[in-house]
Amino acid sequence: MMVSTSARNRNQALVIIECLLGMPPLVQAGEAVVGTPAPQFSAIDTTGQSRRLSDWRGRYVVLEWFNPECPFVKKHYDSGNMQRLQEAYTAKGVVWLSLDSSAPGKQGHLSPAQAHAFVQQRHAHPTAVLLDPDGSLGKLYGAKTTPHLFIVNPEGVLIYAGAIDDTPSADPRDISRARNYVQQALDEAMSGQSVSTPATQSYGCSVKY
Repeated sequence: MMVSTSARNRNQALVIIECLLGMPPLVQAGEAVVGTPAPQFSAIDTTGQSRRLSDWRGRYVVLEWFNPECPFVKKHYDSGNMQRLQEAYTAKGVVWLSLDSSAPGKQGHLSPAQAHAFVQQRHAHPTAVLLDPDGSLGKLYGAKTTPHLFIVNPEGVLIYAGAIDDTPSADPRDISRARNYVQQALDEAMSGQSVSTPATQSYGCSVKY
């Protein structure tokens, strides 16, 4: 059965509205603060290995909250934008951690096998995928949306928190004209400059705690 373009657009709009409903408040307990030491954590990756933030002391670390069913995440993965960032910066020695904080039974919750399959199917390049089914890591950082990104410098200080870019839409056609905050922050920090935009308002689907 053929589905009209207008019907597909309506369906996408409904999915986006559903994702946005229940967005948490802008400030919540335990939220990580830019300019202060990043909260330490230990989490299990898709191989069952325990990973700690302290394991990567001395390197830049990117934390990327994702939900493969979220239209805003699909925007960046379907277009290859997220994979390009991952590949470019891990090649420069940056640690890239993708995190799934969706609770069991909720949208985006992945088993280790499903998370591994997502990485393989999308040709993604994270250093590791961390599973956070009880939401403790996400709440520790105050992750509100998917995507939501944080950057920790080699000294363990949080130097960026917020959106991937300045264009809060689910349309991949907007990527080419967007200002990528994560790329900008990494380039500035890695060249010895101060991060010019250290915090922004993230956009996307609410994290499904």
